[in-house]
Amino acid sequence: MRLCIRSFSVLALNLFLFSVVAFAQLGNSGSIEGVVKDPSGGVVPNATVDISYPISGFTRSTSTASDGTFRFTNIPFNPYHLVLTASGFAPYVQDVEIRSGVPTLVQITVRLGTAADSITVQGTTGADLVENDSTFHTDVDKGLFDRVPLESQSSSLSSLVTLTTPGVVADSNGLFHGLGDHADNSFSYDGQPITDQQSKVFSNQIPPESIQSMEVISGTVPAEFGDKTSVIIKVTTRSGLGQKPTGSIKTSYGSFGSATVGFDVGFGSRKWGNFIAASGLNTSRFLDPPEFHAIHDRGNLENVFDRVDYQISDADTVHVNVGYSRSWFQTPDTLDQLNIGLVDPVHGSPLGLTDQRSLIKTYNIAPVWTHLFSTTTLFTFGAFARHDQYNYYPSANAFADGTGLIPGGSSATVNQDRKLTNLGLRSDISYVKGIHNIKAGITFEHTLLTENFNFGITDPAFNSPCLDAFNNPVSNTSFNDPSQCATGGYQPNIAANPNVSTPFLPILGCIDLTRPTPSANNGCANTQSALFPFRAHADIKQVALYIQDTITKGNWSFNLGFREDIYRGIVHDTQPEPRLGVAYDIKKTNTVLRLGYSRIQATPYNENLILSSLGTQIPTVNAVFNGANVQPFAPIRAGFRNQFNAGFEQAFGKFLVVDADYFWKHTRNGYDFSVFGGTPITFPIAWHNSKLDGVSVRASLPDYHGVTAFIVLGHINARYFPPQVGGLGATLTGGEPFRIDHDQKFQQTTHVQYQPKKNWPWISMNWRYDSGLVASNPNLDNFQDTSSFLDADQQSAIGLYCIDSGGVLHSATLTAPLAIGVGTVCGAAPQKTGAKLVNIASEKFDVDHNPTRVTPRNLFDVAVGDDNVF
Repeated sequence: MRLCIRSFSVLALNLFLFSVVAFAQLGNSGSIEGVVKDPSGGVVPNATVDISYPISGFTRSTSTASDGTFRFTNIPFNPYHLVLTASGFAPYVQDVEIRSGVPTLVQITVRLGTAADSITVQGTTGADLVENDSTFHTDVDKGLFDRVPLESQSSSLSSLVTLTTPGVVADSNGLFHGLGDHADNSFSYDGQPITDQQSKVFSNQIPPESIQSMEVISGTVPAEFGDKTSVIIKVTTRSGLGQKPTGSIKTSYGSFGSATVGFDVGFGSRKWGNFIAASGLNTSRFLDPPEFHAIHDRGNLENVFDRVDYQISDADTVHVNVGYSRSWFQTPDTLDQLNIGLVDPVHGSPLGLTDQRSLIKTYNIAPVWTHLFSTTTLFTFGAFARHDQYNYYPSANAFADGTGLIPGGSSATVNQDRKLTNLGLRSDISYVKGIHNIKAGITFEHTLLTENFNFGITDPAFNSPCLDAFNNPVSNTSFNDPSQCATGGYQPNIAANPNVSTPFLPILGCIDLTRPTPSANNGCANTQSALFPFRAHADIKQVALYIQDTITKGNWSFNLGFREDIYRGIVHDTQPEPRLGVAYDIKKTNTVLRLGYSRIQATPYNENLILSSLGTQIPTVNAVFNGANVQPFAPIRAGFRNQFNAGFEQAFGKFLVVDADYFWKHTRNGYDFSVFGGTPITFPIAWHNSKLDGVSVRASLPDYHGVTAFIVLGHINARYFPPQVGGLGATLTGGEPFRIDHDQKFQQTTHVQYQPKKNWPWISMNWRYDSGLVASNPNLDNFQDTSSFLDADQQSAIGLYCIDSGGVLHSATLTAPLAIGVGTVCGAAPQKTGAKLVNIASEKFDVDHNPTRVTPRNLFDVAVGDDNVF
């Protein structure tokens, strides 16, 4: 229900401004402030004021003070339904929209009456469910994500984004693909930009205990956001401002010995506030294991977060976020990596379990100062310092990390000490008046990268100097030079041999730990083989300038913006980036139509960027990639993207709202990741271009007799076009377009929850369906290649099977792998072949139009809880 209110005069408005304590907000939140008066002009104390946004589930309640004033702070940008009730007065309703940090001033004059109409007044209408906004986005409040059963405790933030946002696909270990891109995601953490990867094998994620609400943007990109923009997660953190001491304690215990404990507390007054949260996790399933049973997969995670707000004066406020996270975890093993019965190829001692571990420490400090010049103008200045230190520790016995006996497994051992420090300043000014909502700002970031690792070969066949009669590498470690092969009856593994595809490279003999004494012909600096040391440091500087204006005129809403990104890293790039969005609200039918265009400059991933860009200048690194058709210098340049969006939002009465968006993205220099020598060191690469398109849909059912629900749907086409033009392994030749492993035809999440009455226990249910990502390994394009590429453990893990010519079903086991041919259980001409967990394309395989995919999966979760036990 909507009511018109009488506006005050300019003088009255100025008096109102100074009669209410002005508390300017920052980053991704604003405030609602007001004073309540009766018809005679007297103030109304002890009136109850409630605001709500039914789509996200956000609700907040307060009471007017003795002078009739009220205030809501730290309110995420959204439209809100405000309801005021007071004894002796008729209920009052108003819709209030927050789109800026400039305080929203509400002027309320109540009339005499009763509360008899309170039930009908508090109801929402279809108009309350739609937003006249040109940007497609998803709103999630803490009240909702506390009740969404998550797939992973150690990557709860990634799980939350995946389950609540259309077009987002889960990958392993907390990584998610947003709208067809690898990790083109960024966080705005109370306005602090975080564009580095948040997967738990790169960094520690933002602690979910610190989050009040999220707005996930996956449509037309506003000018204030740049760099990585497929999915932008705007986070508003929790605050203790204006709160009486309020907190919670939680603990849990589940399968895999997963135990959690945590607490949070918020407290403060009208001028200051403090919110503190801490949590811990210990589990035997920290990372996603490659086996159905978690082997060597223990880990723990600790988070501490503190937010302090302080009002210096009526116009000046200070806000500080401080956080620290630490995680320690093992790299999960396969059954093969138990190394049962295997011995060290040099010393002959038992290998023992593959025992690789990681330690990540992250801290973040972000102070912000805001100054309110007037009722229309707010200035913000902030700084931030975020640091990641990642340490990777190998097995005590280096040869346990990779003996070459596992098909597709590692052939090397590696340790790593990597640091990423992101320092920055940001400043913006917001101006809200009439039809305009203007924001202009500048952000400076200085990212310090340090990459240190040691690398050594542990597989005697990886760079063998000799070949047997069948042209297979010889694992005999007594030979360290091709000139010695003839004495053992072998042939030399050299380029002059027409049967050789990967000839022996003398420089790799220097780091071949299986042959402790390299040949003198190798030109090694040492007489004994040793780990190769990689040491590098780089500074990445970025400056972004932007201006945007949201113009609301009648039923129209225009979002006009311009951004300029200046990138000075290993390469230098810059470009102008216009942004345009338009929305039209058909109020009679509660329909919003929208169109948008975004020009975007994307920058390379920072994780192991130096190795990827400059590694080919180092002969040893280049030799790992055999140096064949590889560019000697292939830095990754910035990506340049044109993005188009079209969509609509439709409310059906007050019970259902559907929001849909179509996107089309063309990027020159499409980013992905690759792996160094089969080790856990991953690095960014760039393909010539990518074309991504798809549809995202979200349908929400606001509270209806205690039932709330939503469903998110997505369809994504992700096509990449060779050649690889940046990073290690970049080639000089082309290739055919292919579907990258971010491509998935369909995914959906359905969430339903029921709470009979407020403060009663609740129950919720999730259903997640994924049609299956592309399994991009070329060795999985048919049964014959798959069976020869995978060992028995891997075959049984994917459920490889065949039906022989007699109609008998045979399934791969740990002791009986499958193969096609005379004398095998499948025979030379089986009736049918396949795998339970991978759709092997076989003779219909096409890398672009019919690639091999993971089979569809359904995941069901149920949660029951009570938020007010005491």
